[in-house]
Amino acid sequence: MRCGKLFASCTAVVLATLLSCGSLPAAEPTWKVGVAQAKITPEKPLWLAGYAARNRPAEGTLHDLWIKVLALEAADGKRAVLVTSDLLGWPKAMSESVCGELKTRCGLDRSQIMLSASHTHSGPVLRDALYDIYPLDEKQRAMIAEYSAGLEKTAVATVVKALSQLTPANLWAGEGTTNFAVNRRNNPQQQVEDLLARGELLKGPVNHDVPVLAVRAPEGRLLAVLCGYACHCTTLDSYQWSGDYAGFAQLALEESHPGALAMFYAGCGSDQNPLPRREVAICRRYGGMLAAAVEEVLRTRLRPIAPQLRTEFQLLDLDYEKLPSQSQLQALADKGGYEGRWAARLLKELKEGKPLATRYPYPVQVWKLGADQLWISLGGEVVVDYSLRLKAKYGPQTWVTAYANDVMAYIPSRRVWEEGGYEAGAFPVYGLPTQRWTPDIEERITACVDRLVKGLQ
Repeated sequence: MRCGKLFASCTAVVLATLLSCGSLPAAEPTWKVGVAQAKITPEKPLWLAGYAARNRPAEGTLHDLWIKVLALEAADGKRAVLVTSDLLGWPKAMSESVCGELKTRCGLDRSQIMLSASHTHSGPVLRDALYDIYPLDEKQRAMIAEYSAGLEKTAVATVVKALSQLTPANLWAGEGTTNFAVNRRNNPQQQVEDLLARGELLKGPVNHDVPVLAVRAPEGRLLAVLCGYACHCTTLDSYQWSGDYAGFAQLALEESHPGALAMFYAGCGSDQNPLPRREVAICRRYGGMLAAAVEEVLRTRLRPIAPQLRTEFQLLDLDYEKLPSQSQLQALADKGGYEGRWAARLLKELKEGKPLATRYPYPVQVWKLGADQLWISLGGEVVVDYSLRLKAKYGPQTWVTAYANDVMAYIPSRRVWEEGGYEAGAFPVYGLPTQRWTPDIEERITACVDRLVKGLQ
């Protein structure tokens, strides 16, 4: 029995290695896959998204920004599309617009569309997203609106193109690891370099897994490779457009595999930072580390995915625990800054007779590829506890994407909610009219995931 298991294991490794080199004869195709991409680097000097400390628009390009699409069709004709992007995140209204147009043009329902973002802080501000943290004038708002409308059209057109290019292919999955993500709540940025130099262990929960999806032509040639990582794309804080470390990783992979499309999604890394940071050389190094982890998976750790596809989606109503009082809002408005702009806007809405919302429609999505590859996607800036919990429940090969379909706020676990701090709130950053989620937020989200997973059976 042991010899049989050893033979099977060795055979799988040899098969994956041969495929990575394109050395096998043509195999029977299992999936149909289409890929497409479009450059989305702004041509005008828009404001960059992600840092309230910035005080002027972009001034140049380190490397271009992209939308990339992977379209999948299973043996029974079931389809799904993944959109990756060098964006901070898709705002609700833009996500709804893109998905509505794809329903009309391509017949895709909401569960079949995953809009993901790298959460780079070197991408553009989008329409009606994080407006309160920037001192935007009307000219800048008009340019942002124009760019956002064009971005929606580009996203739809790129999906349509990918679906029009479906071709026989095989899917392979695997997981690697790289360790530059650091829990920023437990390790002050100014201390990390010294701690690492002394060889001391850093504190706090992390998830260093690197999920990998490889798409190969029947003869073994790599057509596309997708990877994820649970870490903020915040190595850089300059005034240049870039995809941060994720952008450098994709460039490295595409250089190593000419003709293949490299894609990235952000995992549950809202409390994880690339540390140390703030230098282009460091950012490039992190990108190389991520690319190296992917290359290792491509060489030795792939498992085939059967041509089966199931998709589920739900908008879960998440309740706000506390709404700010008018006196609290007035005090913040008097202080100025981005919190003051947030408070002043809410006060204006109240004076106009618009009641403050008490809940938010939160997107939860689950895909299953093949017999057992579970892929969970959550909206917002999700802390690492969620991926650790979901992987513990559904298995270590479970993939968890955050910043998906809508990025409306930080999503704390119960632990982070109780500890407090930035990731437990930060609502003035995103503009929601509250001070806290209800304390049961983690249980409600994970229960929704469980319902959707059961619906895949």
